[in-house]
Amino acid sequence: MTDLDIISIIFIALGLSADCFAVALSGSVSMKSFTRFQVFRTAFTFGLFQSLMPVLGWLLGQTVVDFIADYDHWIAFILLGFVGGKMIRESFQKKEEKQSLDITRGFLLFTLGVATSIDALAVGLTFAFIKVNITLAVVTIGITAFLATVVSFLIGKKLNKLAGRWAELIGGLILLAIGIRIVVTHLLS
Repeated sequence: MTDLDIISIIFIALGLSADCFAVALSGSVSMKSFTRFQVFRTAFTFGLFQSLMPVLGWLLGQTVVDFIADYDHWIAFILLGFVGGKMIRESFQKKEEKQSLDITRGFLLFTLGVATSIDALAVGLTFAFIKVNITLAVVTIGITAFLATVVSFLIGKKLNKLAGRWAELIGGLILLAIGIRIVVTHLLS
């Protein structure tokens, strides 16, 4: 059984937080404004999902790995495609009828939390077959995702001022690109 050291865990956490960063960045760019609480709620949700999914994967172990591996990429693609498509569609609405898409609450936040953490479920499945301090791993992954989300909101606030009305279109395209990357990566592997 292979040992997983803290450096490897940090690199895994950084890799898993990339989707959180990109999704939060695209969402924050498209929002007109947001509060610190909205940033915290989103970062907490993404960090929580990123922490819980590896635990779930670790607990499930080998029992459902074949089923999940066959469909995880399609689930992530559909969820990200739905949200990205909605953002793109709303970017073409007239300014007076347009409401900013709020990624920081409700079903949309839950959907994005699931979509960004499906890879973490797969990582958790691999944790079942290697020697890893699961507590250290999930805490590191959760904190990294939390921090990546907060940083992306700060960057998104600046980009919103620069991108103006194109921000939501760009954000939607980023989400679609992430979904496509997930499917293509799976199909090519």
